[in-house]
Amino acid sequence: MPAAVRPESTPQSPQRIARIALGDVIHRSARRFGARTALVEGGHRMSYRELDAASNRFAHHLLGLGLASGERVGMLCNNSIQMVVALLGIQKAGLVWVPINTALAVDAIGYILGHAEIRHVVIDTALHAKPELRELLQQAGIAPMLCVLDGDTPPEGIATVPQAISQGPVTLPEVDIDSAQLALIMYTSGTTGRQKGVMHSHASVHSVLLSNMVEWGSSPERCDVWSSVLPLFHCGQHTVLMSALAVGGALVLFRGFDPGAVLTAIERHRITVMVGLPMMYGALLAHPQRAALDLSSLRLCVYAMAPMSRTLLLRLLDEFCPNFALVSGQTEMYPGATIFEVQEQRRRFGSYWGVGTLVNEVAVMGDGGELLAPNQVGEIVFRGPNVMLGYYKDAEATANVQRFGWHHSGDLGKLDDDGQLIFLDRLKDMVKSGGENVPSLKVEEVLLRHPAVLNAAVVGLPHDHWGEAITAFVTRRPDAPADLTAADLTAHCREHLGGFEVPKEIVFLAALPMTSTGKIQKFELRQAHGAHYQR
Repeated sequence: MPAAVRPESTPQSPQRIARIALGDVIHRSARRFGARTALVEGGHRMSYRELDAASNRFAHHLLGLGLASGERVGMLCNNSIQMVVALLGIQKAGLVWVPINTALAVDAIGYILGHAEIRHVVIDTALHAKPELRELLQQAGIAPMLCVLDGDTPPEGIATVPQAISQGPVTLPEVDIDSAQLALIMYTSGTTGRQKGVMHSHASVHSVLLSNMVEWGSSPERCDVWSSVLPLFHCGQHTVLMSALAVGGALVLFRGFDPGAVLTAIERHRITVMVGLPMMYGALLAHPQRAALDLSSLRLCVYAMAPMSRTLLLRLLDEFCPNFALVSGQTEMYPGATIFEVQEQRRRFGSYWGVGTLVNEVAVMGDGGELLAPNQVGEIVFRGPNVMLGYYKDAEATANVQRFGWHHSGDLGKLDDDGQLIFLDRLKDMVKSGGENVPSLKVEEVLLRHPAVLNAAVVGLPHDHWGEAITAFVTRRPDAPADLTAADLTAHCREHLGGFEVPKEIVFLAALPMTSTGKIQKFELRQAHGAHYQR
């Protein structure tokens, strides 16, 4: 008789048999895809088997520090293999991952660390070297653990990720993890003021992973190679990471967006799926090296955060990649929640978000909770297993966005006759001027058509006569005429907008306030220019 097969471990509870846990994604993929490349960073590669073993060691290290199930572990890192190892280790240990936007001001970082009651943080050596951040951690009594990248010289006496994964068990820790257990707290990007901590369970994030891969046509057999340009502390790139790891794909990690470097990597690594912002695709298309490089490996380009102008999209489809798709979601509604599919890209133009993904239901709701018919304007709402558990320590805000049994997005839209969702505006960005409702997006789209305009943001500012005055903040293109005036842009707007939709004033700025993922922070414009007409 053959010898009995010794089990890897003895389960601690029945939860282990049927649980849904994010750390199990890489554990199971390593068993199937072992030697396949999982991550690429510059000249470094890590296979599935190596990634699983390293993240297991990191998990055991955290547990050895005495961290208890459910304790929050902060992370201040830009994209790297070590960052991925650490975040997977946090999940495998049954702890709560709290990624923090590295571009935030120190006081905002301090707020998150305090609000989430962080005692341990994984941080890049280069960030820890900044005196203001190092002092913040010291004053708060937070123990750092450093990601040490090429060229870094970590200070003596501070723990590092390489040290943590250089020894210890390579087996999956036996930790009880409930599928509904809190897995991460991801703080909103701050487009509405003070950050809120969005809580997700293992099950809520996991529910969307295979949906993403089906929607994007990926599979274990296809062996896609994915770009990882957007920051992993953002839900959009994190969902790409986890989805790709679930089906045996490889991810090429970038620590920032350099169009030349991205184009070179597409050719070198034969990247098949690119994920980026519209402005990134514009830069890639315009780059002088593009024509000399072989980009034929690209089969799909996913864009997010905003629709694409018709002119740019058609050029990209003809000259860059034959397939584009817009995927949308929120930190609160783990992406993707909607998809504007490949086959629709040449058929419909404008602010289309498409249809709900396989695990989501999307509708448009009136103020009283009634679902609206096609072509009626209301708030975009969602239902699905990828909805957040709620806002950390904010039951009132949670209840407010979960009224009538749906998640309220805070976005205004309508469904067309074919059930395609059209995004109109953020509810708070609908300018009410002189008794008329004017979508800021509509005005912005017209301004962006002008060849001298690089970017534009439209808000309503307090005005004694109009109630809210439509006000546009604009940045010029580098090659814009030196004598370009606000009157020139106003005349352009009058050609394409109704009289009541034309901005009352157009203000030129050197730059618009933005988050690290390209969202314009309109609340900052309102705060900074709130008294513009009160003079």
